[in-house]
Amino acid sequence: MPSVAVKLYSVFFKFLLKHRLQNRIQAPPDNSDAFGVTTRPEESVAAANPSFTDGVATKDIHIDPLTSLSIRIFLPESALTPPEPHSNPNHNNAAPKPRSEHGSASVRDSNSLASRRNSYGPSTAIQRQESMRRNHAGNGVVEGLNLMSNGVYRGYSPAMDNRRKLPVMLQFHGGGWVSGSNDSVANDMFCRRIAKLCDVIVVAVGYRLAPENRYPAAFEDGMKVLTWLAKQANLAECSKSMGVGKVGGGGGGVVGGGAGGIEFKKADSHRHIVDSFGASVVEPWLAAHGDPSRCILLGASCGANIADYVARKAVEGGKLLDPVKVVAQVLLYPFFVGSVPTRSEIKLANSYFYDKPMCMLAWKLFLPEEEFGLDHPAANPLIPGRGPPLKLMPPTLTVVAEHDWMRDRAIAYSEELRKVNVDAPVLEYKDAVHEFATLDVLIKSPQAQVCAEDIAIWVKKYISRRGHEFSY
Repeated sequence: MPSVAVKLYSVFFKFLLKHRLQNRIQAPPDNSDAFGVTTRPEESVAAANPSFTDGVATKDIHIDPLTSLSIRIFLPESALTPPEPHSNPNHNNAAPKPRSEHGSASVRDSNSLASRRNSYGPSTAIQRQESMRRNHAGNGVVEGLNLMSNGVYRGYSPAMDNRRKLPVMLQFHGGGWVSGSNDSVANDMFCRRIAKLCDVIVVAVGYRLAPENRYPAAFEDGMKVLTWLAKQANLAECSKSMGVGKVGGGGGGVVGGGAGGIEFKKADSHRHIVDSFGASVVEPWLAAHGDPSRCILLGASCGANIADYVARKAVEGGKLLDPVKVVAQVLLYPFFVGSVPTRSEIKLANSYFYDKPMCMLAWKLFLPEEEFGLDHPAANPLIPGRGPPLKLMPPTLTVVAEHDWMRDRAIAYSEELRKVNVDAPVLEYKDAVHEFATLDVLIKSPQAQVCAEDIAIWVKKYISRRGHEFSY
């Protein structure tokens, strides 16, 4: 059974959330706010910190001028480690499957934990200090013009040489469509943990909340970020090609005649692709360290519904999203429902944190009135005619909690994926509740760290470029 602290916090949490949901349902509709909101005034927010004070640097970016859509980037300090000369980019990513399939997860010993965290190889203190000195000197080829403040930028700025490329993980927070944010204290802690353990750049998406912006706003925001990531990769390549030319010599890039060309930098103002407002649209951290060809989607609670939608759209989009390639997705306790109740929906209807009546209120606030139904494509992944074919879906890891009333439908979706030969394991955590991994800052669940480590093991099957990644 969950701890007494979890039970008490669950009562308090449900009381507050139910009160807020009922107030929003009773409030008169306001269709004037097309810009939307991504966080609530009552949300505890963690400030961004663009330096590696605790091993992860963060920054916030507003990527859509027409809406409130924003992202927070989590860059692990391992990105400062120079690329290993023996690593083979063309290596086959195949690796042994992790030991976890459907069943309860158990706690690992401390030696195993240390080896997982250092699976890419830790950087020494001397390397770290030298790298930080070089990066803060501002000699990077992709210094962002939009990172300056009063002429001084005290955060991380990528260097020109030895830039290590990391996979990119898009993360979608939970909150029942109406609450939560990408920069909340709880989500910030979770994303930092995932960035360190998985050794990835986490891009936490601040999608628009309901009821100000109902379906499909949050789903469209998720797809906008994936498209933005593809544009960033292409703009970074354009920025590189505009970097160096020659003056006065033979061959390409020649201006004038004569022998002995003089090398020059094309106008510094055009080293980056610059928009009409004069701000660099090339995001320097992603340009220097992001590898969009190894993209993972991770969603928690209702964020898992968004992740699954984005994965489907990525399959349908195909090469239109190049060079972005979604190689896997992780669904943490998905917010799936349906008109025909499952066993867990009957037995655990009054479960911890998000009980069934409260979730029904959340769905009423999210779905337009004329579209409301528990078998809506956004709510039920098992309805027929929901494209594309499941056999085209990326590998999908599903995490469920023992005391979550939505667990059986998530397991059923995973079973449907396995029937068409998609790698779709299920990890079930005993004595765990909904949001146990992402609310660890509040409920201090012992399963939260274990869950993050299990996610890292599975994800590295699809993002690793080293054959000995699972030799621990």
